[in-house]
Amino acid sequence: MNLDLTGKRAVVCGSTQGIGKASAVELAELGASVTLVARNEEKLKTVINELPRKAQQQHDFLVADFSDPDALKRVISTFADQNQTHILVNNTGGPPAGLAIDAKPEDFIKAFSAHLICGQHLVQALVPSMKKSGYGRIVNIISTSVKIPIRGLGVSNTIRGAVANWSKTLATELAPFGITVNNVLPGTTMTGRLEFVIKSNADRAGKSFEEEKLKMIQEVPMGRISEAEEVAAAVAFLCSPAAGYITGINLPVDGGRTGSL
Repeated sequence: MNLDLTGKRAVVCGSTQGIGKASAVELAELGASVTLVARNEEKLKTVINELPRKAQQQHDFLVADFSDPDALKRVISTFADQNQTHILVNNTGGPPAGLAIDAKPEDFIKAFSAHLICGQHLVQALVPSMKKSGYGRIVNIISTSVKIPIRGLGVSNTIRGAVANWSKTLATELAPFGITVNNVLPGTTMTGRLEFVIKSNADRAGKSFEEEKLKMIQEVPMGRISEAEEVAAAVAFLCSPAAGYITGINLPVDGGRTGSL
């Protein structure tokens, strides 16, 4: 199986923590040069020193905030003019928890902007380079709510669904150029985001954090919460040459929790 990414460059968003960081490490482990993208420059400087360099890769980073799509567009466009990119891992923090009925219209607009509009800016800037090289991998890290909406995540469920359909549309459009577009759907993965969701659910139910965490674990057939590295392994595979004929899929990495095909 060919998992070698030597000579490839990957742009990984939201890569200073959680699944984004784990994905950046995994891709570097396979030989890719990695460009980290996040808003906190100090954290970026720390993470870049943790990336493997077995193939003498040249890692770098871009400072960009997904709450400002226009600024992200400027940053990624300048980068694209000067670099060839083969891989994009599209990842950003999810919207706040809460019921859809209670959400303000601007909550949906803000989430749509951060998740879909920013994704569109990234794709439009980087796809020309992928077309030119004849190798392209786009992986969107979304959520299992794409298949079954998650209670208490009204805005997130709505926007994630939009991103999944955008991704599927792109997969069809870009397949003739040797570019694959896939979604990885994390389930219960121990990240800062999950801790926030557990706390929100616990506060709403009048329970402790540990009680709500145990309830969540009991919903997973494997009986545990995954580590970010387990999701990153799926991301890295979909970015590899071995996954060249896989496109347009939603891949749950959830320990069997999602109760649908």
